[in-house]
Amino acid sequence: MLLVAKTYWGGAPFHFRQEPESAEVAPLLLETADHRQIQGLFWTPRGQPVPRVAVVCMHPRVDFTRHYSFPRLLAAGIGCLGANTRNPNNDTDTVHEQIILDVGACVSFLRDRGVEQVILLGNSGGGSLNAFYQSQAKLAPGLRLKKTPAGAPTRLESYTLSPADGLVYVSAHKGEGRVINQCIDPGVLDEHDAFASDPTLDMYSPSNGFRPPPEWSEYAPDFVQRYRDAQIQRVKRIDDHARGLAREAAEAEKLHADEGFTRLPAHEQRQILLREAFEPVLVIYRTMANLHYADHHLDPSDREYGSLLSDRPDLMNMALTGFARICTPRAWLSTWSGLSSQADLMLTLPQIEEPTLVVNAGRDREIYPNTDAGPIFEAVAARDRTFHSFPSARHYFEPEFGATRAPDVEALMDLTVDWIQARFA
Repeated sequence: MLLVAKTYWGGAPFHFRQEPESAEVAPLLLETADHRQIQGLFWTPRGQPVPRVAVVCMHPRVDFTRHYSFPRLLAAGIGCLGANTRNPNNDTDTVHEQIILDVGACVSFLRDRGVEQVILLGNSGGGSLNAFYQSQAKLAPGLRLKKTPAGAPTRLESYTLSPADGLVYVSAHKGEGRVINQCIDPGVLDEHDAFASDPTLDMYSPSNGFRPPPEWSEYAPDFVQRYRDAQIQRVKRIDDHARGLAREAAEAEKLHADEGFTRLPAHEQRQILLREAFEPVLVIYRTMANLHYADHHLDPSDREYGSLLSDRPDLMNMALTGFARICTPRAWLSTWSGLSSQADLMLTLPQIEEPTLVVNAGRDREIYPNTDAGPIFEAVAARDRTFHSFPSARHYFEPEFGATRAPDVEALMDLTVDWIQARFA
């Protein structure tokens, strides 16, 4: 059964379709402040090994080393560093308080090379990642976050973080946790049984207003309210479970560090060590259940039916592909919980004053005009802030299926290049 949207049939839609002309590329292996290694590609205009202005383009898990924005940026003389975080193509254990150090390694590399102005380009989940980095980098070390949502020390106060000079958000959502708050299925009754369900909270049941796809559904206001409330309650239950598991590990670590540990019987020592070493994994069933997928009356736009990942979210909801399906407790709390994650644009944007460009794609199937794009722009604290919407564009500004050219990308880059050059060139 093929459920993945055809957006992905011809390759990743966030990669450029043709190699940049008159450009050179160097593979990078960068070391982060906490001594992890990340890989990236540094693209520069030919004959200009140290461009005056460069962008950093990253995503919590997706490979943006060949991002579709690069050809036009390079043609304008702007360097492009596309890098993977320490969790490429796998966010099972993605902790945002750690991966912002990966962004920092990229910014530091550019500064050390002599780049004068650094722009963070955040596409999709890259937006909340970049804003989280910028909000922490701007703080005095002693004022940075001390703990992750799971309670582990961040050690951010001991690292040098260089703030960027400007930020661009393209089809950015509020944060991966906020996405889950909207798309987690509240009908799940048992986290160990994907089929144990409350029929009164099933958005894909005709009795609740669902119609056969691709016909749009229309849900009653009272159902919408009950559904949204129940989504938050499910997130809270998973949060509580994840925190309990994190506490057990922390308690075992404390017992191991206690001076009396070595006097315990060998079998008790081993049990403590096993508990300290244990890394549980959460399986989060059914996370493709956003009412917006099937009801475009709730937040009207010109989007097609379904989600970014599937034209049949009612079926994809039961498949492996989806958001946050498998994750550690610390990753759930830091990245995927909309109640606990600190990588949240509603929290970070009010702390950032650098020039900011927010771009909305009018036909986006995951980011919606009133739910996301409008509130995101209103949260921007920068005096120099710009909002632009492209009515015909999809999430990655990809063209119609099978097309060889992407006119929406060209229109986006006309705007973005002009915006950067007006402020930094």
